[in-house]
Amino acid sequence: MVGFEVGTVPFNSDGWGPPESPVPLLSNHPNNVPFAPFNRSEKLGRIADWTRNYNPSRNPRNPSDSAFDFSLDESSAAFAADDDSTFRLVDGKPPPRPKFGPKWRFQQQRQLPQRRDEEVEAKKKEAEKERARRDRLWNMNKSGGNMVRREAAVMKSSVDIQPEWTLLEQIPFTTFSKLAYNVPEPEDLLMCGALEFYDRGYDRVTPKNDKRLERYKNRNFYKVTTTDDPVIRRLANEDKGSVFVTDSILAAIMCAARSVYSWDIVIQRVGNKLFLDKRDGSQIDLLSVNETSQEPLPEAKEDINSAHSLSVEASYINQNFSQQVLAKDRNKVTFEEPNPFAAEGEEAAPVAYRYRRWKLDNDMYLIARCEAQSVVDVNGQCSYMTLNALNEFDPKYSGVDWRKKLETQKGAVLATELKNNANKLAKWTAQALLANADTMKLGFVSRVHPRDHFNHVILSVVGYKPREFAGQINLNTLNMWGIVKSIVDLCMKLKEGKYVLVKDPSKPQVRIYEVPPDAFENDYMEEPLPEDEQVQPAAEEEAIGDEAVVTANDGELNETIAEA
Repeated sequence: MVGFEVGTVPFNSDGWGPPESPVPLLSNHPNNVPFAPFNRSEKLGRIADWTRNYNPSRNPRNPSDSAFDFSLDESSAAFAADDDSTFRLVDGKPPPRPKFGPKWRFQQQRQLPQRRDEEVEAKKKEAEKERARRDRLWNMNKSGGNMVRREAAVMKSSVDIQPEWTLLEQIPFTTFSKLAYNVPEPEDLLMCGALEFYDRGYDRVTPKNDKRLERYKNRNFYKVTTTDDPVIRRLANEDKGSVFVTDSILAAIMCAARSVYSWDIVIQRVGNKLFLDKRDGSQIDLLSVNETSQEPLPEAKEDINSAHSLSVEASYINQNFSQQVLAKDRNKVTFEEPNPFAAEGEEAAPVAYRYRRWKLDNDMYLIARCEAQSVVDVNGQCSYMTLNALNEFDPKYSGVDWRKKLETQKGAVLATELKNNANKLAKWTAQALLANADTMKLGFVSRVHPRDHFNHVILSVVGYKPREFAGQINLNTLNMWGIVKSIVDLCMKLKEGKYVLVKDPSKPQVRIYEVPPDAFENDYMEEPLPEDEQVQPAAEEEAIGDEAVVTANDGELNETIAEA
């Protein structure tokens, strides 16, 4: 084994450093090793490189010295100095100094200015925390799906499921998106009722020139179910069709995939005929508010901004709006038969009931009662229209103040409503298409004050073509009829009896139950007492305020608002 010889360390008695006299070298000391002094700022290269190719033309000295010769190498100190001398900064300005103002200087807890990358990281962490918090709230109040929906854990079914009911079918909404069916143009069988002309002056209403929403307590509104309609009964006896339904029930089925709240429809199979009904006391005719919104509404029923209170308020606004925008000259367009639901001496709200028939199959026809609320004269021809109202209850829930945005950013307001009320707007559009209305008028109605749910103002009225509007909100007519055709075909395969179609309160799906023949017969609405004998429950008085909602019998949802 070869040993390692350290050698002697010379001692300098005259001072610091090595002695001036030469020190004898070690026996194994390499000769002719170049020594180059360097500074700390200089770049250090290789000590020796025996892998380089020796070129005698460039270096005529001893070839063994070429391993230590880096004078012509690009990594040498000479070349590095030349490179450093030619380097220039693009921006020669000094970096900005932090502004240490008097506020920073005299703060008790001083915070030194952070570097830019640290600031970015801090902002990212804050954004991640905020996103995680929103996700937690979202998961607590909502469940996933193809579209934005809020499935609250406390949401109840619209009808109490009884233990004796038999579950027959469970249809997820994902299957609805794949359906499509093309129906031929329908035919009009009968038109009943009367219509008043639309007041075009309301097209010029602006938030700065708003109109106070009036109350129409003397006019009656009828929402009669299918089997209680005398005209539908007559058409069924004449064997004019196989499936009978109203436009509100049909629109609920067509737009089922957009719904969040629970709803139910009673299905009766009688012979070869199918009747789609609503239960007595059903809330399918009440208008939902912020059904598809991300912001949860208060759960307390007595709160004026709860889902139930807002539904009653929206229905009240919609009815009064449809009467206020009519011309005051009382000119009417009458049809073949009068209003089939108005008794003698009653003042009925002007509505045109249009009974139309669609061909679903070779021997299957669907008859639906459709509604139009007004008419305008266009070049001597009657142009029918539907009238509906969107209502603003508190700008902090939607994030858009209608009084500030309606004039300048009407598209942003409508986009927000499409996000928060996708199901309601889709059903209105479907009803306008079913009635073959030429125009659908949308009113923008807001509270006078966010805490006053009884007084409202009309801020704007906008008209749309139903087919064009359906394209804007991605409402496909073929898909709508595909959903109806699949439900009808499924029910036609069932035996005679009574069934109920229920939207699940917590999942995007519908269920079909078989129910006893006498189901829902005890849920009738009693004859209303005289006004002086009526006693309102405390909870209802708080929810409605000074108003009283009276629902007429025979399946009619006749909401007349009266001051207590």
